[in-house]
Parts: sequence; C-alpha cells; structure tokens
Amino acid sequence: MKPTAPSSSATFPGQASLRPDCSQCFALCCTAFGFTRSADFAIDKPPATPCPNLAGDFSCTIHNRLRPRGFTGCTVFDCFGAGQAVSQRLFDGVSWREDPESAPDMFAAFKVLRQLHEMLWLLAEAGAKAYSPDTADGVRHLHAKVREIAEGDLKAVLAADVELLHGKVGAALQEVSEEIRAGFFGNGPHLARLAPGADLAGANLRGQQLCGADLRGACLIGADLRGADLTATDLLGADLRDARFDGADLTGALFLTQAQVTAAHGSSSTRLPAGLDRPGHWTPASLAAFARSMEAP
Repeated sequence: MKPTAPSSSATFPGQASLRPDCSQCFALCCTAFGFTRSADFAIDKPPATPCPNLAGDFSCTIHNRLRPRGFTGCTVFDCFGAGQAVSQRLFDGVSWREDPESAPDMFAAFKVLRQLHEMLWLLAEAGAKAYSPDTADGVRHLHAKVREIAEGDLKAVLAADVELLHGKVGAALQEVSEEIRAGFFGNGPHLARLAPGADLAGANLRGQQLCGADLRGACLIGADLRGADLTATDLLGADLRDARFDGADLTGALFLTQAQVTAAHGSSSTRLPAGLDRPGHWTPASLAAFARSMEAP
C-alpha cells in the first residue's frame, strides 16, 4: 500500500497543504534525487533514475522494512507536499512513465518546489510566532511572495531564484527567532558552547535547560538531550540524526520539522509541537534496545 498524508493537523494556518500525500505523487523523491551508499542508504543511486525498490504503481516494495534494509534516509525525507503539487497540478496527473520526455522538467520542478514549500512551512510558523506587528507583517508579505511563485505555472517555478529567496527567508526567520529568544537567559555557563553551527555531536546535554539557545545549523548527531527543555530553542537546520529526546520538551522549539524529528530518537514521554507526528520507530521495544546500546558503561 502507498503511504498517505499524516493524520495530525497542521500547526499554523497555511501549513495544511504542505503535508505530503504520497498517494498523489509519482514517487518523485524516489527518482529525482540521487543518493550515495552510507549509513542512510544501502546503495548508490544516481539522480533522475528510479530506485530499484520502486514498484510499477509508484509505491515502495520495501516501505515497511526501509530501516532494517538500510534506507533510513527514505523514512526521514519530507517533501512538504511538493510531490503531489508537481504530479497533479503542474503535470496534470500525467506521470514521467506515461510521458518520458516530461521527466527532466518534472524532476527539476520537484527540486525547486520542495524548497519553496519548506520556506512556506517555516514562514507560516514565523508569522504566527512573531512578537512585533511589523516583523509579523514583513514575514507574511514574504510568505505571500513565495506562495505566488510556488503556486505559479511550470515556467514560474523553474525560473524561481531559490538562492535569493533562501537569503530573504533566512533573515526573516532569524529576526523572529531573536525576538522570541530575547525573553530568555541564553548566556549561562552551560550554554557557552551552544551557538549556531556548533559541533555538538555526541554531547551530553541531558536534563539541560536550553531555553532560548540558538542552535540553528548545529550538529547534534547522537547528542543526549533526554529530559532537556528546548522551549524557544532555535533548531532551524540542526542535524538531529540519532539524537536522544526521551522525556524532552520540544513543544516550544523554533523551526523544528518532521524530518528532524523522524531522524532522532524519542519516547512516549517526548513532548512534540502540535502538527508533528511521533515517528513509527519510536516504539517501546526499539527504544529499549536503543537505550541499552547507548548507555555509558
């Protein structure tokens, strides 16, 4: 069976249409992008080629066994609804298999639209959380500009200056982040090493009060954040692969995405923001095994 859109509701207005619905997509994430054999992927696959695990109906033949088969990266990926938008709106429901000549433009449009949709997701959160009316108005104006491009025709999408938009969106998100984090004391001794882009791989941050910390772009691979409070912690673009969030409070974290949550480990006691789903691999059995394997001697 093909996976469907997650059941939980969107967090902020404007995000509902940015959730993936694989049943309406021509498996663009399994074709447009390439990947290299690594801890996230079991094989090499060049871009613009179908994954060997792709079925004729665009479903994945190992969908329920991706993690044990070495395809953790597939379980983490989130297209923010770009897949169905490209497949159904930009290409009128005609797949790259039915019209092979459409494949280059279809894959190119998917790569662009996914980025635009991610910007829209983050801007929706920023607009709702901004303290200053002027800042909120600026964010909403930028959101409208990005949405106009994202909802345009194929030519408009392919012509989008993604790099320029990334810069503008990044600046807007940072302004909102600074407004929110200003209300927290983020300069304590234990936060001295917490900074944008910090290398915190494997760091022991268990039980820490990280409220107001700026961890955008930080490497938190394998970090221990069990029981930590991440209220108003900026996690934009932070690498959370295999980070441990058992019992942590992420409800007020800034710019946390489903992909980041799915890449991490947590438990039933992990508090997530509304609109983000608890990953299926966060099961009691797997959590217990993972905890035993990671406990310090």
